[in-house]
Amino acid sequence: MNKLLSLCMLFILILFLNSCVGHRENSTSAPSLKDTLSDDSLLTLVQKRTFNYFWEGAEPVSGLARERIHMDGDYPEHDQDVVTIGGGGFGIMAILVGIERRFITRQQGAERLRKIVNFLSKADRFHGAWPHWLYGPTGKVKPFGIKDDGGDLVETAFMAQGLICVSQYFKDGNVQEQQLSKDTENLWKEIDWSWYRNGNQNVLYWHWSPKYQWAMNFPVSGYNECLIMYVLAASSPTYGVPAAVYHEGWAKKGAIKSDGEQLGYKVFLNYNGVEGHVGPLFWAHYSYLGLNPKGLKDRYADYWQLNKNQTLIHRKHALENPKGFKGYGENTWGLSASYSVKGYSAHTPDNDLGVISPTAALSSYPYTPTYSMQVIRHLYQDLGDQVWGKYGFYDAFSETDNWYPKRYLAIDQGPEIVMIENGRSGLLWKLFMSNTAVQSGLKKLGFESPYLKL
Repeated sequence: MNKLLSLCMLFILILFLNSCVGHRENSTSAPSLKDTLSDDSLLTLVQKRTFNYFWEGAEPVSGLARERIHMDGDYPEHDQDVVTIGGGGFGIMAILVGIERRFITRQQGAERLRKIVNFLSKADRFHGAWPHWLYGPTGKVKPFGIKDDGGDLVETAFMAQGLICVSQYFKDGNVQEQQLSKDTENLWKEIDWSWYRNGNQNVLYWHWSPKYQWAMNFPVSGYNECLIMYVLAASSPTYGVPAAVYHEGWAKKGAIKSDGEQLGYKVFLNYNGVEGHVGPLFWAHYSYLGLNPKGLKDRYADYWQLNKNQTLIHRKHALENPKGFKGYGENTWGLSASYSVKGYSAHTPDNDLGVISPTAALSSYPYTPTYSMQVIRHLYQDLGDQVWGKYGFYDAFSETDNWYPKRYLAIDQGPEIVMIENGRSGLLWKLFMSNTAVQSGLKKLGFESPYLKL
């Protein structure tokens, strides 16, 4: 009996030791789920989380994107119900991505877009242009500044870019979808681009207010994020502007061109009139969510090379890291306009505060897929919950300052999901560039594009 008991005890001991060894091997060598995600699966995960900003996080009455979502619940300006026209335009493009990626059904997407179109048709407009901000529950303007309480033509252009994509997406659908397509198209046709010439000048003005008129006094010239505004103004079948507005106003009669270089890369255009220096990376994104830069050229630039070089300049700046900021390198690069350690800032290589904006590298995915993927994987696997939350990567962070705010901005989240999709399938590029009015506008301005040869 004692012998049998001893054998049983020995057998139990062997099982226990094997269990310990197996557990030790699993804990040290088994890869985590994060490590085993393929690039394709990780991109889909990033898009899904970011999509939820515009789906679950949307303001419920309007259906539009909130200007900001702070996971800490702290809203110093009490603006949690304020919606953004530019970010909202990016958001309706994100809904199309959501349908294609099967995050939602086509019917769900169409229903949300119907709510948004109904809201936009009744919201405050100023000669067809929406303001920068609206109160979601009422559709009334929320002033962006003391005299900025009227139409914002740049933000309106970002919305119009999205509206055109929605119209193209549903134009051959069922009866309800075709009506949505028509109503969406009518919204962008109602924008009076010609009014914003401020008395038929050959330039477009950013703002107009019924109370302050043209007091903001901001004629828009390049190069910056506003190319899409001029393209759409020339494309409008109802309130179009002549080509001279683009060539004299935006391009400054050719003075927009640059022979400069930064960090060994050609710049091609003067960024806000500064020779040889580039701006924040959102200038390579906002106008190109629908406007496809591949093969897009005019007398001033090759826009694919322009945007790719700007991205490479930002990356090389991080590799050289002249100010010695913590974390900078091949896995952490990209400066844009975003939250900053003290307020908000348009970060550039010339205005580097040690703050990384994830949208910069993520939204540059079409230009630098391998380099952008390195950043995405590092942020997700290595920095993890410090920079990753319910709606994807947070707006900005600084390893130097140990600063990791859990806050989001629509204007930064939107380009991430849209540009990643353009890099994967070209979805929004195909939709926007297939619009016949857009094609006519590009031809009017003297652009070349593969889409103009179809």
